[in-house]
Amino acid sequence: MNDGSTRSLHDVVQDRQLGGLMSAQEDVWNLVSIFGSARTQPGTPYYEMATQVAHELVKRGFNVLTGGGPGIMEAANKGAQEGGGASVGVNIELTHEQFPNPYVDKNSLVTFRHFFVRKVMFMKYAHGFIVLPGGFGTLDEFFEAVTLIQTHKTKQFPVVLMGAEYWKGLLEWIKEVMLPAGMISPQDLNLFELTDDPSKAADVVDSFYKGRRMITNF
Repeated sequence: MNDGSTRSLHDVVQDRQLGGLMSAQEDVWNLVSIFGSARTQPGTPYYEMATQVAHELVKRGFNVLTGGGPGIMEAANKGAQEGGGASVGVNIELTHEQFPNPYVDKNSLVTFRHFFVRKVMFMKYAHGFIVLPGGFGTLDEFFEAVTLIQTHKTKQFPVVLMGAEYWKGLLEWIKEVMLPAGMISPQDLNLFELTDDPSKAADVVDSFYKGRRMITNF
């Protein structure tokens, strides 16, 4: 058993990376997390949507945080970097699919071994969630965000779904099954917004912070 007296080289390196990232907090504290599938290919509509929304966020003074991998994450980091904003990635070690994309800024990539530590970083520094089509991991991030806001375990922040056609079935189920069953309250449907317009998505985040002081979530 590891009693804490010995630590792997991986743990030491990760701690050093985390320390560097957090010391840069003053430069990238207005981060918006963008989520979506690692399987989305360049040139496809959702890839382009992610690139555009990241660019729109940068135009409004925000920076972008992603999972640092391919697909939607790559697209968002690309849009942020091309727009002149900070482009940050928190990657995860997986046996397939996940590898760092080339659009994360130098010294702004941290790779995690465990999902739960990585998720803390997403939540702590996020001043908004933009959620594009994705799989189980994307759903996990979306539902964790609205759950933490719903239960007041974090401060309120804007959550935007993009890809109306993709999310249509899920949203119908939430409204037609969960809500009538009393599993959620009507006001819980206001915890997120839906749009396919990158400019509007960025405006949702920007408008939320008009007159509000931006702080980390915990």
